[in-house]
Amino acid sequence: MRTSSPLARLLRAMAPHRRQVWLASTCSVLNKVFDLAPPFLIALAIDVVIQRGDSFLAGWGIASPVGQLWLLAGLTLIVWGLESVFQYAYGLLWRGLAQTVQHELRLRAFAHVQRLDMAYFEDQSTGTLMSVLNDDVNQLERFLDDGATELLHVATTAIVITTTFFLLAPEVAWLAMLPVPFILWGSFVYQRRLEPRYAAVREQVGILNHQLANDLGGMATIKSFTTEDHETERLRVQSDVYRARNRHAIRMSAAFTPLIRMVIVVGFTATIVYGGIRVLDGALDAAPFALMAFLTQRLLWPLTRLGQTFDLYQRAMASTTRILDLLDLEPTIVDGPQGLPDPVRGEVLFDAVSFHYRAGYPVLRDLTLRMEAGKTTAVVGSTGSGKTTLVKLLLRFYDVTAGAIRVDGVDVRELPVRALRRRVGLVSQDVFLFHGTVRENIAYGRLGATHEEIVAAAQVAEAHAFIEALPEGYDTIVGERGQKLSGGQRQRISIARAVLKDPPILVLDEATSSVDNETEAAIQRSMERIAVGRTTIVIAHRLSTVRNAHEILVLDHGRLVERGRHDELVHQGGVYESLWRVQTGERSDAPRPA
Repeated sequence: MRTSSPLARLLRAMAPHRRQVWLASTCSVLNKVFDLAPPFLIALAIDVVIQRGDSFLAGWGIASPVGQLWLLAGLTLIVWGLESVFQYAYGLLWRGLAQTVQHELRLRAFAHVQRLDMAYFEDQSTGTLMSVLNDDVNQLERFLDDGATELLHVATTAIVITTTFFLLAPEVAWLAMLPVPFILWGSFVYQRRLEPRYAAVREQVGILNHQLANDLGGMATIKSFTTEDHETERLRVQSDVYRARNRHAIRMSAAFTPLIRMVIVVGFTATIVYGGIRVLDGALDAAPFALMAFLTQRLLWPLTRLGQTFDLYQRAMASTTRILDLLDLEPTIVDGPQGLPDPVRGEVLFDAVSFHYRAGYPVLRDLTLRMEAGKTTAVVGSTGSGKTTLVKLLLRFYDVTAGAIRVDGVDVRELPVRALRRRVGLVSQDVFLFHGTVRENIAYGRLGATHEEIVAAAQVAEAHAFIEALPEGYDTIVGERGQKLSGGQRQRISIARAVLKDPPILVLDEATSSVDNETEAAIQRSMERIAVGRTTIVIAHRLSTVRNAHEILVLDHGRLVERGRHDELVHQGGVYESLWRVQTGERSDAPRPA
């Protein structure tokens, strides 16, 4: 169970930059020390004017009051110069650190997210992940830019002024400093009460991002159903929740500064009244009294800003918690110790496999299938029979609940995950193209491929002709998710991508289910060419695309119920024949020919 505070977790995450943190902190402290020096110089000037030859500086061997004032002028230039130098230094160091940390955390979080199981992405919204990877990281950057220095300045101011007070006039100091413990205690109480409020704010940011991502991704659907007003209202409701949660946090944080002012005025009044009485009684010199009055004012300003600093701090800690909680998630799909035989033949065996996404709801039940190396095996069945689940298990998006999946006799759980997936090419029904050029999307199959190799893959996929007809040819931008292309064009680019990858095992998951007959015929020709010499697994709804498969496996409710070639199965009077008759337009209850 995690017990450490968000700040402690953040410091551990920043351990590689410990030296820069210390250097930036030192510059912040020194800047504040020199920033507090002018009241001391003013007090010394008052002492020179009043005491003249008996002043404090006269004890340094400078008898002339004018000489003492020139010394103070030189010290003033030095102090202001050093304050400016350290301000520049801490600004450079903290902001550089903020940029480095946000850059590393974003990359580290994204790299970690890519390692997480597919089940995680099915449970999480894209908007929530976007808010963590972008908004929360930026919130942390803002704190490191300004908030860390503010906290150090407040701490330095309190220490320097408290020490000075007790050295000059202990009898006045305890009255002046009496409110400070209450201020610090109140600050921590506020911090604890603000923490859950800002955590709720960051959670609502994720919900808002999810709503916006959904709406922007479904803009065509929104327009076609004319539901713009409905979606605006849905967004208004979520935005109102975000505004209410922010108000809930702001209501408390805004009250902090006025309360601090009222507490500080007690200390300031005590300094003026009691310190003034001590001066009138001759027990305290005028210069120390003036210094204490100046310093009390200097303590007032940073403490009143403490509320804003804590506000920034709490927002950053809420974001830090979300980022580091994400990084603490461990994938359950991990690398195995073995390697695949070289070369990979591509034999795939589902050995007594059972699987469920949720306990008590089995998808596959004691299923044994063999896909022979170098041959085309089709898997068909009605919706929900478990066809696509086979693909997810083969690629180890999930691990089997029972049994084993073997590639060339090796359990896939014993293999490195990336090594397994590099040997499997997937062309799915839901084609995802990245925003970029046609060339870049095909080259995704093998990064660094030459133009000639890309063109050759496109020709095999029967995509070259339509690509050449595009306005910019292979350099045409496809748009987000390939929206500038038709479904068939996207599918053929996806096939070209798989051809370029040249895997020993090729999986075609409903690759022609959403295209027209002409495109289906072109894709079918492409698939027949690329299937030569490799293990090809065709997950199909349209049975016309699997007529030439070496073997067809028929699933029903997660079980293998039939197997054979098309001509055999269509006359068996079973599930396959029923599916075939429905798809060819014949009534399933019509009399079958002898």
